[in-house]
Amino acid sequence: MTAEQNKFQTTVESCENCGRETSHMVTVEIQTENRNAENAAFSREPYRVATCQTCGETTSQRMNNA
Repeated sequence: MTAEQNKFQTTVESCENCGRETSHMVTVEIQTENRNAENAAFSREPYRVATCQTCGETTSQRMNNA
């Protein structure tokens, strides 16, 4: 076992920008949806963020809508 492990999940999925199946780095991030609202601290949701390792295109999808 190595001292440092990969923190990201890499998966193969379709990239609209490349027009083909490519390797993507996938993470889950907590994002604030309504920064200007009075209760912005309570407006945070988990998002699945995928970045194409070929072209760098990043897409995000709200996990509650997945």
